[in-house]
Amino acid sequence: MEAFLESSIMPETGVPWQVVLTMFITSFVLGQMIAAVYTWTFRGLSYSRSFVISLALTGLVATVLMLAIGNNVARGLGLLGTLAIIRFRSTLRDVRDMIFIFAALAVGIAVGVQALAIATIGAVAFCAFSVHLTLSPFASRRQFDGLLRLNSVAGSASDELLKRVLQDHCSTFVLVSLREVAQGSRLDQSYQVRLRDPTYQHHLVSAIGCLDDVCDISLLMQDPTLEV
Repeated sequence: MEAFLESSIMPETGVPWQVVLTMFITSFVLGQMIAAVYTWTFRGLSYSRSFVISLALTGLVATVLMLAIGNNVARGLGLLGTLAIIRFRSTLRDVRDMIFIFAALAVGIAVGVQALAIATIGAVAFCAFSVHLTLSPFASRRQFDGLLRLNSVAGSASDELLKRVLQDHCSTFVLVSLREVAQGSRLDQSYQVRLRDPTYQHHLVSAIGCLDDVCDISLLMQDPTLEV
């Protein structure tokens, strides 16, 4: 078996089969690490298990391609032409997904050219920085925490009470839409609100629900609805 592997791999790649096997394992392990960090740092609604699995395998595919091409220019041109023919129909909803794909490709290419140290250090650095940027407030610029919607009777005294409730629970609130319904007898109102404390969500909804002539209350927080 060892003789077969040596005779079939060594002439093609110029690399012993033991080194090739080590490169494949290294590429797959680093790809899994990048995919795991993507899963841990994912924020949003459109999570795809197939994308994560593909992310773990992308580096291995890149390693195989680099080994197959080697120093052969003709093979490289042939691969370039093949990739130009293929049409990838999958769309990425988040630029972050594309960055993780490029990271997995870069690691796979580094392993494919036998730069194992660069691939390992680069993958660890990429994962560490990704976790840091996800947990830190870097690039956060939120003026409002969520959107409050409610329905009230037009011209009722509950409007003043509603403003008092919002002042008690919110540091900032802005009326963004006002629409008449039921032939002008009721009003649909939407407010962008910034809570004084994140734990005030249920208190705010409960306090507004206690007001007379107010119904259909909903509070949509910004974080869970980034892709809506």
